[in-house]
Amino acid sequence: MNSRIKVCNCNHTMPVDGAALGAALDAGTLPVASQLCRREVGDYLNTLEGSGKIVVGCTQEQPLFTELAQQKGTVAPLRFVNLRETGGWSTDSAQATPKMAALLAMARLPDPEPVPEVEYHSEGRVLLTGPAARVLPWAKRLQDQLDVSVLLTDTAGAVLAGGQDWPTFAGGGVVVKGWLGKFAVSWQQVNPIDLDLCTRCNACVKTCPEGAIGLDYQINLSACTSHGDCVKACGAVGAIDFGRLETARSGEFDLVFDLHDQPLLTLHQPPQGYFAPGASEAKAAEQAMQLATMTGTFGKPKFFQYKDSICAHGRNKKIGCNACVEVCSAEAIAHAGDKIVVNPNLCVGCGACTTVCPSGALSYAYPRVADQGARIRTLLSTYAKAGGKRPALLLHSHDAGAALVEALGRGAGAGKLRGVPARVMPLPLHHIASVGIDVWLSAIAYGAANVLILVTGAEAPQYVTALAQQIDIARTILTSLGYGSDHLQLVQAGDAAALDGALRRIEAGHVPAVAATFAIGGGKGGDKRTTLEFALEHLAKHAPTPQREIALPAGSPFGTLSVDTDACTLCMACVGACPESALSDNPNAPQLRFTESNCVQCGLCEKTCPENAIALTPRLLLAPEAKQPRVLNEARPYHCIRCEKPFGTLQMVENMVAKLSSHGAFSANLDRLRMCSDCRVIDMMQPAKEVSIFEVKR
Repeated sequence: MNSRIKVCNCNHTMPVDGAALGAALDAGTLPVASQLCRREVGDYLNTLEGSGKIVVGCTQEQPLFTELAQQKGTVAPLRFVNLRETGGWSTDSAQATPKMAALLAMARLPDPEPVPEVEYHSEGRVLLTGPAARVLPWAKRLQDQLDVSVLLTDTAGAVLAGGQDWPTFAGGGVVVKGWLGKFAVSWQQVNPIDLDLCTRCNACVKTCPEGAIGLDYQINLSACTSHGDCVKACGAVGAIDFGRLETARSGEFDLVFDLHDQPLLTLHQPPQGYFAPGASEAKAAEQAMQLATMTGTFGKPKFFQYKDSICAHGRNKKIGCNACVEVCSAEAIAHAGDKIVVNPNLCVGCGACTTVCPSGALSYAYPRVADQGARIRTLLSTYAKAGGKRPALLLHSHDAGAALVEALGRGAGAGKLRGVPARVMPLPLHHIASVGIDVWLSAIAYGAANVLILVTGAEAPQYVTALAQQIDIARTILTSLGYGSDHLQLVQAGDAAALDGALRRIEAGHVPAVAATFAIGGGKGGDKRTTLEFALEHLAKHAPTPQREIALPAGSPFGTLSVDTDACTLCMACVGACPESALSDNPNAPQLRFTESNCVQCGLCEKTCPENAIALTPRLLLAPEAKQPRVLNEARPYHCIRCEKPFGTLQMVENMVAKLSSHGAFSANLDRLRMCSDCRVIDMMQPAKEVSIFEVKR
């Protein structure tokens, strides 16, 4: 691979074995600098000559190295790897060479294909809403940077300025919907005075005999006797109208600065462009600075891909799988008939929907599963090639998680903590919920002794619950196959010391005797079910205690179903409802067939069955017959009494005759129910007194 690698022992504070690293990376012996950012910066500058990706084993001086490359006009891509905090400063750093090699190898991988972008456009039209005492000072501060409007929900004690510096509204029942550049805000007019029309002439204040109007220019309705003098005083201005009470008002804005004590939007992941600092002045100041920069065109990745043809959400107006809708903390996913609809403007890229999706209809795209798989395979294979044992992956978010890992490394560098263990390889993700059971089990099939998921407390509670449920399913499978239950763990840590202790307590799990070679996301269509199939087949093949069948907890994406053959009429409604082709009929015989490997346990067949004859059972069948259709129910075909053509089952026709025998259309002609559709029409059109050819034959 055409890449240049620069490593540094950071002023001799950590061991770096250039020969071992070079051997693992097929790059010869790597020269090890001690002050690459200072005395030996010339070596780095020489590397900038030529082409090919440049990998620098330092993130501390990334700004400096980037600036030098820009000054030199380097077009080669730069990649930076944190070798110091991720293990070079740990107490067992002498054993960290395999991890360093693995991290450098991952950085050398080709960049993932770019994903489509979601674009936002903001002209800086911001609505500040909340109590006047909090809103008005911020409106004054922001008016020079943004196009300000204010919506006051409490004007008590306020003195509104005489000038109309910005549109001003007052009301209650505020509802905010939308996203950056496209917020729709509605509220109820709760006072007769429209502050946007009011000229602050004070005519109403002077006229009101009860003194019910103050300099907030709102009427104290409990003191008002509705004599109407204020309306007359206002005159043609028309700011006062008692008829507009409870009138619905609305407006469109690019940004919303919500200064209520309790946010109007209580989502864990509010939409971009919405800020709610609450009563914190420090937080309000920080978010106001962000607001001031949010004018122009912005983009973000479209984090997901949706394949509606295999979505198990619904069929025939019945809801089956609703996992993605329930888990989304941004409320970006909604029911849309038999399918779902994902609003890319609201999606924040957590990926939890893809993790809980049993069919793979929703897949994560930042990066795509295949790219994520390539990173994991490279980490584990390079680690093994460098002589590493019992590798562990630490999946963490790129923000809070990465900060915690770095804090642990710095603590170890200062001698206060032990640091990231040598066998633990941090893997940053956009969000920890974006990787699920298909990737976890594949990593274990590749040889990972542990897959650890760092939970910092910044995650939505439902994401942690969903991850725990998925881990329970995977643990059940691994334990039943004899691998133990230590592989998959949520590591919950709020600070570096807690993370230090948690990582040192992790016990390594058993791994397959032979590492898998399949590609994650590399199957037919790159779908989740194919990846799971590859991983499970490999784990089962090399299992310490092979199993034919494993009982799984409720909510598992695998399972079988049973049919009450006494109740089932083989109407095949379940076949039409199944989105995964797990249920099928036989075109040559009245049979209901089931292919277990296709079943995602969505329950649509169970809910659709008119006889309530279907029951689901979560399990994992590892026998070859899981991929073969098996007959759940079959019946003797019923033949038309006129033409002898088979057109249904005996039980179905008998049930139909019993249920429709009293119906006016059939009570006098029950034999028509025993005819196929063609003969039934012929019989209906035949005159009552006409002798049929069948009667002549008799």
